Amino acid sequence: MMRKLNNKIVAFVVATLALVSCSDDFTEVNPPYGINSESYFAAEDDYYNALIGAYDVLQSTYVNVILGEIASDNANAGGESANDVVGWQQVDRMQHTPINDNLDDIWDWNFAGVQRAAYIIQNEDKIDFDGKAQIIAEARFLRAYFNFELLKWFGPIPIKPEGQFVLGDVTSFPRSPEEEVYAFIEEDLTIAIDNLAAVAPEVGRATKASAQALLGKVYLYEENFTGAAAQLQEVINSGQYHLYGTEADENYENLFEYMAENGPESVFEIQYTGAEGAGFECLQCSEGNVMVGFSGIRGYSGPVFESGYGFNLPTEEAFNSFESGDARQEVTVLDIEAWTSANSEVNYNIGSQDPTTGHTGYYNRKYLPRQNDNLGDANLTQPNNYRAIRYADVLLMAAEAMVRGNLDEGQARDYLNMVRNRAGLDNVDSSGNALLEDIYADRRSEMMGEGHRFFDLVRTGRAADNIEGFTPGKHEVFPIPLEEMQFANGNWEQNSGY
Repeated sequence: MMRKLNNKIVAFVVATLALVSCSDDFTEVNPPYGINSESYFAAEDDYYNALIGAYDVLQSTYVNVILGEIASDNANAGGESANDVVGWQQVDRMQHTPINDNLDDIWDWNFAGVQRAAYIIQNEDKIDFDGKAQIIAEARFLRAYFNFELLKWFGPIPIKPEGQFVLGDVTSFPRSPEEEVYAFIEEDLTIAIDNLAAVAPEVGRATKASAQALLGKVYLYEENFTGAAAQLQEVINSGQYHLYGTEADENYENLFEYMAENGPESVFEIQYTGAEGAGFECLQCSEGNVMVGFSGIRGYSGPVFESGYGFNLPTEEAFNSFESGDARQEVTVLDIEAWTSANSEVNYNIGSQDPTTGHTGYYNRKYLPRQNDNLGDANLTQPNNYRAIRYADVLLMAAEAMVRGNLDEGQARDYLNMVRNRAGLDNVDSSGNALLEDIYADRRSEMMGEGHRFFDLVRTGRAADNIEGFTPGKHEVFPIPLEEMQFANGNWEQNSGY
């Protein structure tokens, strides 16, 4: 969440455990401390603090990112051995089942976000104050964000437009068809767009462009290409964003700056800090980006980086997928042998040598832990923000929508070439299917390491050709966790193949 508000977050979340429990049951709500909709939301600060609590859950979505890479052809699971974080290893091999604690985390933590945002929305009419429309719009954006993540991972999910799920709803609310979930998400975002400020009230909060970009992405997934292009074009035409390395950056020095935090390339960014507050018994409690420590080099000593756990290892094929001369290759992937050759003081451990899921010789440089003064367990409190929606992502999604929707190939080429030129590559002059393939290839290079690859392959029908072990008709989505199926008591059907 916002840097200046992080000190408030822990205290608020402890004081509002009534909002959502950490139970495996997505509908279970604990009512300790007497906080409920009757006693809360009596003052402006109540809405503001509840919004902080909803944003806070975004920090736990680090698992969506790291597992989105591991599930794809971009990365091996890695770790100490082939049994280290067994749920990730299973996903890497496409051998996951409904009994998988790591997939259960994605379900639980994203539904926690839905619940917290819904709690604000269902109480929007309790009192009036200046700025309330902005807060409610941000809650709608967040509910849409979490629901979209759940839809991507699990397909049909239960939705409750009127507010929070309560104990027992799991046996009466069905898993809504995907088209209904899409419509629900799109409604939240449409309302949010009408009420969000163009400039965030504080760093890290959603803006009108954040909601437009997310709505454009949702439309792209639904193959509403006209709608996607229109929303993404609004973001581009706003003039709020640009790619680093253009004339607008007088002090631009190198491509590493394109991952700078809260800069002109960041359309929506999840905020992290190096504050203490993390432990393996509650990884979702961390104010730091847990993915970063997990992606670090095992037993590392040397310049620039800190040690980590050696997960999320880019494959050799992914490293070689960059075009010759693409400056993003060095930014995105660290070749450990080349790094060691250039820095003789470097030492590290290889970790797992399993030929399918183990050491590759490469690391996710975008999110490697850097040496810093973070507190507590350095591997769990890394302050690296996650750029959930970047401007380059917007340009490439717009280009894809324009080609797939037969809307404007010339504009699509221009957007693609903007991203390519910043990476030091020449323009492409392709058209038709060749242009679409160029966009797909560049999207992989631009977004590698950021958790998008698996879903890009699935939504474009290319997963079976690129992911070893992928079974069409099954692996497009992940299984509903067994605990949730048991709670539903026959109300839901499991996803096909599981």
